[in-house]
Amino acid sequence: MSLHELDSRQVNEADFRAVMGSVCGPVAVVTAMEGDAARGTTVSAFCSLSLRPPLVMVALDLSSRLLAHIRRSQRCGVNILGSHQVDLARAFATKADEKFAGVAWRSAQGVPRLDGAAGWLACDLDALVPCGDHAIVVGAVTDAHSADAEPLAYVRQSFGVLAPPA
Repeated sequence: MSLHELDSRQVNEADFRAVMGSVCGPVAVVTAMEGDAARGTTVSAFCSLSLRPPLVMVALDLSSRLLAHIRRSQRCGVNILGSHQVDLARAFATKADEKFAGVAWRSAQGVPRLDGAAGWLACDLDALVPCGDHAIVVGAVTDAHSADAEPLAYVRQSFGVLAPPA
């Protein structure tokens, strides 16, 4: 089957959203600097890609202002949110310009690092791959820190915590 044949197939968008909405995903805030200004957005399309070398990938909308900042700076941070950071996840999911107002953070390795995150990665841009209406950002991890916090998860349009089986 050719790629053209695959492109010509259509799935109902509502059906696709319903299926993908039941897939549990991590919640992270991807960050970058624009001069002295910190920028960031909430994502749930984030995962580990490679151990050797350490690579992660995150999907950002092609129209994302953050994507443009990452292209220019060639760096990004990935803040894996903890279960106590639902308000932060919601705040960074908006289109607001001043998402960092009142947020505790610091610059580390040239990217914003949110205080209290369950995990944090600093990355150099390794690749940008356009895919549909998003781009896959591949980050080469240059620094990593974890905290003793339950990670925040997102499923069926709700935030929660994934508990291991008893």
